[in-house]
Amino acid sequence: MKVILPKPNRTLGTADVLGLVGLVGLFVARYIPIARIIPFWGCALRETTGWPCLGCGLTRVADRVAHLNIAGAWDVNPLGTVAALFFALMVVVTVLHVVFAMPVPRLHLSPSEWHWARIGVATIVLVNYAWVIVKTRFPYLLS
Repeated sequence: MKVILPKPNRTLGTADVLGLVGLVGLFVARYIPIARIIPFWGCALRETTGWPCLGCGLTRVADRVAHLNIAGAWDVNPLGTVAALFFALMVVVTVLHVVFAMPVPRLHLSPSEWHWARIGVATIVLVNYAWVIVKTRFPYLLS
């Protein structure tokens, strides 16, 4: 693994795009009640079968993180909470990069490291999904 620290610049890159997406997403989650405005908003799988989908709870997570209710967001979907906090961090990084020309480090992984990173992410997603299923379908197992 190599970490490359470029010279100070204001060139927009991937981190800045993630920061802008995070800013818009958290702004919308904070000030616009999407789930109440759009009548068809919700999980079609959960409404049809009663089983949650992989992304169940992400709207509630974004809303709770935007309102600084991190514990409530974690209770809904832990991985979604980590993702929302990552986007919030990227907003801060983007502001520092664009305003103060702070260099944004670049991470380069070898093919083997990418392989293990993909396996790790897949494992984390599956464990999170299992937790969401247990939380929504079998909550008595968590008490």
